[in-house]
Order: sequence, then C-alpha cells, then structure tokens
Amino acid sequence: MTEDLDALLSRTEAELAQAADLRALDAVRVATLGKSGALTALLKGLGAVPAEQRKERGAALNTLKSRLEAALEARRAVLEEAALDARLRAEATDVTLPARPAPQGLIHPISRTIEELTAIFGAMGFAVVEGPDIEGDWYNFAALNIPDHHPARQDQDTFYLPGETDGRRTVLRTQTSPLQIRTMLAQEPPIRIIAPGRTYRADHDATHSPMFHQVEGLVIDRGITLGHLKGCLTDFLRAFFGIATLPVRFRSSYFPFTEPSMEVDIGWNRRTGELGGGGDWLEILGSGMVHPRVLANCGLDAREWQGFAFGMGIERITMLKHGMADLRPFYEGDVRWLRHYGTSPLAPFTLHEAG
Repeated sequence: MTEDLDALLSRTEAELAQAADLRALDAVRVATLGKSGALTALLKGLGAVPAEQRKERGAALNTLKSRLEAALEARRAVLEEAALDARLRAEATDVTLPARPAPQGLIHPISRTIEELTAIFGAMGFAVVEGPDIEGDWYNFAALNIPDHHPARQDQDTFYLPGETDGRRTVLRTQTSPLQIRTMLAQEPPIRIIAPGRTYRADHDATHSPMFHQVEGLVIDRGITLGHLKGCLTDFLRAFFGIATLPVRFRSSYFPFTEPSMEVDIGWNRRTGELGGGGDWLEILGSGMVHPRVLANCGLDAREWQGFAFGMGIERITMLKHGMADLRPFYEGDVRWLRHYGTSPLAPFTLHEAG
C-alpha cells in the first residue's frame, strides 16, 4: 500500500530539485498539494480504503504530507537566498566608476515669476515682506474696510478655521493685503513694499485654484498721487512682459480698501492671444489710492499721508507671459510639464526697460 506513496515522494523530490526559481517551485507545490494535486487526490480517496487499512493508510498519507511540506520549505529557502544574491549582484554599484551626473533641476514657473517680480520692484525701491497664511478677520477684512455684509466674507467664498483671534474668526487669508496692514502698524512711513505669497479661496476650475499666489504692493508717503500709481504699474507691466510699448489702460472700478479704485488693462489680440496689440483689452490687476479709512485703521492721518496699493494674481500673469491656457498643471507635479515650462536655476533674466 505504500509503494505509490514512496513513488510520489521520490517524484516530487526530483521535481523540487529541478525547480530553478520560485515560480517553478510553486508549480510543483500546486501539482502535489493543490486542490487537484496528487496527494490531495489520495487524501480524498481515503474513504474508499477498507476500514481495517484506513487508519494505517491515513497515517502514512499524513506523514507523506509533512515530508513534502518540509521539502518544499527547504527548497524555497534555497531559491529565495539565490534570488536575493542575484538581486544584490544586479544592484551592486561599482564605487570606482566616475560619478553619475546629477539630475538637472528646474525652477517652477511660479517661483520664477516671484523672482522676476522681486527684481523689477526691487529696482524701483520696494522691499519684500512676508507674513502668516492664517489671519484674523480684522487683518484680512475689517482693517481693509471690507464690511460684514461683503460677499467675500461668506463661507462659500472663504476658508474659515476653528477658533478666534482677538475675538474675531480665524481665516486662511484670501489675499496678501493683510501684510499691508501689518506693515503700516509696525513701520513709520514712508513705506514701499510688495507682499508675494499664497492665498486661499473656495474656487476651483481651469482658471481658479483654492490655493494660489498673489502679490500686493503698497506705497505710503507724502504727496502721493494717481500719477505715481500709473507710472509705477505701467513701468512694471512693460518690464515684466518685455514689451516696451505695451498699451496700458486704467479704468474706474470699486474696491473697499481703495478710493478711487482702478482696474488695469493691457493691450492684446483676442483672436491670437498675442500681448501688446490687436486692439483688444485684457484686465490684468486691480489698484487704487489707499482709502482714508484704511489709513485711519493703521493710525495714519490721511491729511498728511497718501498712498496707492495694487494686487495681481501671480499665476495669471505667468500664464499670460508663457501662453498657458490651464491653471491646474501648476499643481499636478507633472515632470514633463515642468521640463517644458521650468527654468534653469543658472539662467539669468533681463529687466526690460519701459518705453
């Protein structure tokens, strides 16, 4: 009765010895111990064995099963060790070889634009200020003359956070304008600053992101007029876009924190998207003279000090400059996109003279 078991053991041991890898080993296991395996079939046929021989036959089958499982595990250990050795040999590094060239990194278009903004406004005498992304309601809204009923304060537009600051709700800043307030409170005029940084609003599509970047500018001094505002922004736009004759238009608008307020447009071609010509106008940023109430909120006398402020979306001007149609790839981390639009850290940029 044991001849067939001895034959199965011998055959399986031979197949295990010939198994060259773990896949072949698993095939032997399935053929012997699987649901349709040879040993499994013998165990299922135990009921047909005469009663007086069944106990002895069962014990022999269990012994055979234990020996086969032990043989399988022993062979598995040998093959796993061999596979590990082969992998280590394949991944080995020859330290005597010359060093591999380091991968070339590129500057993200947003970072590049911030560098250009800083350089252009720096040449005009502006300093860069930074501040917290989480602001109190007073800095983000109230001090900027934004009333309680203003749509920007509504939950569907603004990310409010748990807790309060100075008795008011805490918010992810919707603009970098709070840094204008912080600067006026902390620094005596004259003031000339820009505030680039992240901002947050509840909006998301091809041209809007819930997290984006803005740059705000502020000038406070004696005798500041609209002429200073127009000259500053015209020179900036022509320098940034590299078009000395770029048409720039100022038109009346409304912002709670400036009076008078103006939208700024640049000339472009609606059909081709080309900047600087075509007879069409494209809104690019908002600006205006600092509202007397904002000055008063910061302890400044509007009869002595005047100023202008402006703000623009960094993604927006980056998209216009480089001909990008969709905002979302800025945040998708696609290396192919970055290779196309990224800039070498060593590449200089030229500040174009305004016409």
